[in-house]
Amino acid sequence: MKADFFHTIFWGEKMRVKYTDSDVALMARMMRAEAVGEGKQGMLYVGNVIVNRAVADCLDFQDVRNINDVIYQVQGGNYSFEAVQKGNVFYNRARSTEKRLAEKNLKYWRQHPAKYSLWYFNPYGECPSTWYGQPFTGQYKQHCYYEPVAGTCASVYR
Repeated sequence: MKADFFHTIFWGEKMRVKYTDSDVALMARMMRAEAVGEGKQGMLYVGNVIVNRAVADCLDFQDVRNINDVIYQVQGGNYSFEAVQKGNVFYNRARSTEKRLAEKNLKYWRQHPAKYSLWYFNPYGECPSTWYGQPFTGQYKQHCYYEPVAGTCASVYR
């Protein structure tokens, strides 16, 4: 069995959340399953939301502290990510392209519209201005992104 080591950062490097090789592979599988049709940029936005949930200490994410917790979080009796529920591409092996993207998210990458987002979904139509009371921040291809109401989740802005 292969050992799973935490990644070490060196002076000048950044890391948004502590992670292992298994976390990279798990996150890569989720990014691919949720957004492969939206290309690398779309997968990076989904990865942004995953990392934001791991660092957020608020709302629905007070008890998730790592990538595994985020991916397998259950809310309202269902997994938070549809890809875990349905199985589809999520259960395929992680590919090197998505692993590189996942590691980029884990280390430093954050951009609008998902920079501070904790939620996204594909409405199969126009993006609503709010989703469960959270404000719309932007859209990339089919996914709409939402960040917490101002003043409710300071940890996501770090």
